[in-house]
Amino acid sequence: QVRLVESGGGLVQAGGSLRLSCAASGRTFSSYGMGWFRQAPGKERELVAAISRSGATTFYGDSVKGRFTISRDNAKNTVYLQMNSLKPEDTAVYYCAADRLGRLSTTSYQYDYWGQGTQVTVSS
Repeated sequence: QVRLVESGGGLVQAGGSLRLSCAASGRTFSSYGMGWFRQAPGKERELVAAISRSGATTFYGDSVKGRFTISRDNAKNTVYLQMNSLKPEDTAVYYCAADRLGRLSTTSYQYDYWGQGTQVTVSS
């Protein structure tokens, strides 16, 4: 079992930046593929970014390419999402997730563990 706790959300003006963090419990963090998802009111949950176990490989959703960066620090059991050039349409609850099979997973059903989410609101 892995417990994931997100932090770093908040209110920011359009064009601003935020960095989300997701701290994981347990000793096997480095074996998990990790991802960030988001869900806006009335919309389906969508993949924002994913990262491989080592951090060498990443994947981004089309809407955030070139603006967001996913990274991880396996020594700290933490995955990050640096969000730059934020837009009002980035407003959502952001969730981190862990794939216990260690894949670079791009769909929500491939993830086994989820955090409680952190709200990001971008004002225009």
